[in-house]
Amino acid sequence: MKKAILGTKVGMTQMFREDGTMIPVTVILAGPCPVVQKKTKEHDGYEAVQVAFKPIREKLATKPLIGHFKKAGLGAHRYTKEFKLNDTAAYEVGKVISAGAFETGDMVDVTGTSKGKGFQGNIKRWNQARGRKTHGSHSYRVAGAMSACTYPGEVFKTKHLPGHMGHERITVQNLEVVRVDADRNLLLVRGAIPGAKGGLVMVRETVK
Repeated sequence: MKKAILGTKVGMTQMFREDGTMIPVTVILAGPCPVVQKKTKEHDGYEAVQVAFKPIREKLATKPLIGHFKKAGLGAHRYTKEFKLNDTAAYEVGKVISAGAFETGDMVDVTGTSKGKGFQGNIKRWNQARGRKTHGSHSYRVAGAMSACTYPGEVFKTKHLPGHMGHERITVQNLEVVRVDADRNLLLVRGAIPGAKGGLVMVRETVK
């Protein structure tokens, strides 16, 4: 992986190519992300770069984190994340990674947390069909039969049941970077990305 950055989802809009084709795009506020720490094989057993994102007031951060940032000569930040980049040696503590690291036409993978839907039933969570509403039936939206009779006499672990829906880590792969606005730290990628507006996302060079 050569390029990676943290950002927040701003929202969706549309753009028009020179031939008049309309394409949906998601606007991502990417960076700036200063390098907080470098992980080395000699000291940590692997090579990686730890970056920070979204400055905050010191009173909103814990004392260990404040000390960690001060060691790098930085103020408190809300998020920290590690990226295993190919050229770790090229990054020094304090170096800022911005949206300018990406170029128009790059293919990226975007990782975020999907919207939480709370506790949902089988119909919404697993797209199952409802029961009939005729002939005296009262089983409209219930799960229905879950197992056979005496044998096997149990509900298997993979059975689709009601439960918590959403709020999962999701990665969307092979999204095209349509435009880069380095002055405003904006990335415009084609298509939709997971999460709500303002949610944290990771933008990385695609692995496929």
